[in-house]
Amino acid sequence: MYNKGRWLLSWLLLFSCFVATAQSTHTLAVKGLGFTLNGQPFSYTGISFFNAIYNPAFNKEAEARQAWLLKFKSYGIQVIRVWGQWDNTRGFVDTCPTCTLYMADGSLRSEHLQTLKEIIQAADEAGMVVLFVLFQRESWNENIRLSDTASDKAVQTLTRELQPYRNVVFQIWNEFDHRTVDYLKIIKAIDAARLVTNSPGYAGVLGSPEENGALDFLSPHTSRKDDQHWEIAPKEIAYLIEKYQKPVVDDEPARKGTPQFGGPKSATSPFDHIIHIYRVWQVGGHAIYHHDMFQTGYGSEAVPPSGIPDPAFSSYHQTVLEFLAKQQRYEQVDVK
Repeated sequence: MYNKGRWLLSWLLLFSCFVATAQSTHTLAVKGLGFTLNGQPFSYTGISFFNAIYNPAFNKEAEARQAWLLKFKSYGIQVIRVWGQWDNTRGFVDTCPTCTLYMADGSLRSEHLQTLKEIIQAADEAGMVVLFVLFQRESWNENIRLSDTASDKAVQTLTRELQPYRNVVFQIWNEFDHRTVDYLKIIKAIDAARLVTNSPGYAGVLGSPEENGALDFLSPHTSRKDDQHWEIAPKEIAYLIEKYQKPVVDDEPARKGTPQFGGPKSATSPFDHIIHIYRVWQVGGHAIYHHDMFQTGYGSEAVPPSGIPDPAFSSYHQTVLEFLAKQQRYEQVDVK
């Protein structure tokens, strides 16, 4: 009986280890100034989908979620940028006080954590990557924030919970740098192989030498001046590549969006963004396309009824995304 019990316990432990390691079949890595997925060159091109965890239409059923991911992929999107905190009071689509992974003491909301894991798993099945943003300046500015002790606990728990998923990047902040290096050390102590980046501040804030030297790759928000941001941003990306010799992602290039939340003050053209992104590719950078498909709330002309950044909803965004789908035509990905 004792031997049988030991055998059963050993089998259960082996099975649990198998489940943990089998939850992700794709592994993202950095190679030179680019990325690989399972050792093959990977086009790190993404889209903002901040509300993914909290959007009812996206999470209604697994089949619908997978169909949306494959639609993104058909437009050249390989990475979705998802936020853990969606609890700001700006009136964005799907925001609410409990739309956050974190309780006040740093413990995690189990239902949201489970949804995040389902999204990550679905992305893995589609051969895609999730750029998961832990904390947001938008919430911080509204005094919706964790204490340092609670946030340390949250980072520790999240790192352990997501350790089996290798198609995930941690971006510590959206547009902030509070204790970035401290959080990085916590993550690496638990999961040394996890890729970690940060968006250190508002447009044009390129990060401190300490932070940029420690991160696996860089992902600043480049300058968004109305006039010729397509000239300024590639120079910022080229500067960072030259100085730090690691991949640099132009996270949220200058875009169409409401002026209320940092969008351009004058009319823009989709070709502004096409030229911008193309020139970022030319200097060896990568891009996450940003848009206005959640910022003005349900019922707005800019927001799809589903609250999902549907590539085909807006002819403006569709033009940019059709260009992204042709990246191989215009800029061959080269992992150096």
